[in-house]
Amino acid sequence: MIANPTRNFLFAAAAAAAAAALALGAAVAAKPVGLSFAPIPKVALPKISAETLRGVTEELSSDRYEGRGPATRAEDLTITYIIKRFQAAGLKPGNKGSWLQEVPTVEIESQNASGLHVDVGGKALHFDFGKDMVAGSYRAVPRTEIKEAPMVFVGYGVNAPELGWNDYAGIDMKGKIAVVLVNDPDYEQADEKGIFKGRRMTYYGRWTYKYEEAARQGAAGVLLIHDTFPAAYGWQVVNSSWTGPQMYIQSADNGMSQTQANGWIQKPVAEAILAASGQDLAALSARAKQKGFKAVALDAKASLAFDNKITKGVSRNVIGIQPGKTRPRDYVLYTAHWDHLGRCTPDASGDDICNGSIDNATGIAAMVAIAEASKRAGPAARSQVFLAVTLEESGLLGSKYYAEHPVYPLSRTVGGVNMDGVGPGSPSRDVSVTGGDKNQLTRYLNAAMKQMSFYQTPEDHPERGGYYRSDHFSFAKLGVPMFAVGRGSDWINGGKPAGSAASDDYLQHRYHQPSDAFDPAWDWSGAQQEVQLYYLLGRMLAMGSDWPNWHKGDEFRAIRDQSRASGK
Repeated sequence: MIANPTRNFLFAAAAAAAAAALALGAAVAAKPVGLSFAPIPKVALPKISAETLRGVTEELSSDRYEGRGPATRAEDLTITYIIKRFQAAGLKPGNKGSWLQEVPTVEIESQNASGLHVDVGGKALHFDFGKDMVAGSYRAVPRTEIKEAPMVFVGYGVNAPELGWNDYAGIDMKGKIAVVLVNDPDYEQADEKGIFKGRRMTYYGRWTYKYEEAARQGAAGVLLIHDTFPAAYGWQVVNSSWTGPQMYIQSADNGMSQTQANGWIQKPVAEAILAASGQDLAALSARAKQKGFKAVALDAKASLAFDNKITKGVSRNVIGIQPGKTRPRDYVLYTAHWDHLGRCTPDASGDDICNGSIDNATGIAAMVAIAEASKRAGPAARSQVFLAVTLEESGLLGSKYYAEHPVYPLSRTVGGVNMDGVGPGSPSRDVSVTGGDKNQLTRYLNAAMKQMSFYQTPEDHPERGGYYRSDHFSFAKLGVPMFAVGRGSDWINGGKPAGSAASDDYLQHRYHQPSDAFDPAWDWSGAQQEVQLYYLLGRMLAMGSDWPNWHKGDEFRAIRDQSRASGK
């Protein structure tokens, strides 16, 4: 899980008072006007093998797998074991007779960085790489150099036609550097009302979107203004994340369709540049929150340069399928990432293997257990695809590659369930949902919660954009509705104090550390319950005939409409 300890067992507990008050309203979404839906199929609650969950998790998180680092010796061990378990669970090879899909990668490491030089208002300003700014390139070229590029403040850098919002309206960005605010215009609101869903971050608030949109606008580069609250993390996170090697998917054009450089600047750096240009960051930021904001050309030109060390490689996704009985060309996905961090910073004992037991050996174990239950139940009407993806920890790259190079057309992919961290411990009374009520999968979740006697807990810290930090997002971005749900923290054994304590312990002492290791004493009853929920949600989709869509106004609605039109 990439910097996203905010779901399932990894969730910090939501406030008890808020949970009870919001549960009913959040769980029961109104039926969109003018739409009719087929009844949700009734699906029997399956038996989920605790032995499978325990056995697969223990095997994949043993030291022999060295933390399951992609493109290491451990990758061959990992995918061989997953294939063995998929075969035993009755799945068929899912990629034209093969179990594997190759994922070509390119690692780019910036070296010999010049820092940022800005000529502004007759002054020459310099800002140091790492301390004041960071930057890298998506382009696989030996050297990146931008000289005296005009700088333009483009507010939040959003172009959202469905919302009538375009921060780039009326300006040609060719050869220019976009200076962009982090998050989206509504982030300071206390509730979720507003064009951009209020406090809840939309994809337009994610830094990845801002780089993508600037490239579409033809910009030479992007500099995001870091501010801790709207970013949801401090500068040290940005610095550590952007000063080492960056992993990407190889592209046919070597990334040349992207900007030359993407980076971040500290807020005081932005304030200094704007002040020297006769502008005030606070005033411009306030204006940028209003519809109809116009980009502001600054009296500033920026220069930066760095070398790029380029390393190309290949990793692999594992794909199994249970063909559908009556509608085999409709597909339902189960996804989980098999990779973790490999060898990492040693702990006090000298242990340098980040085993990734919960994150995410448990997700692969859940996938195997669901395949076993599906074998016992027999084929569903639609085909069920079991996709164990690589390189999640490097930026969702395995799922991104599949979504952009699907074995089964996304236009014929009904939806799916992503599993990222299935924690041991007690069963729960509640379900947590990441991302809120974004699409018509809500009615399936409501039915499953009713069948399993769950209530829904509101997402903790929706402003942090947790929905965009796990593999379901790679599919959502291209229109496929995906469940991002999990067992909540109101445990049957011990209530919220017990669930919160387990979550806090994991976040503080185990997440992305060698201590995320298998424990023979773990209680698997809660994980069994959670995997039952995943089975139920996927099987309902696989037995049904609906094609769930995103709610009107959601950022992914338009691409789903286009995809489905082509699929018909």
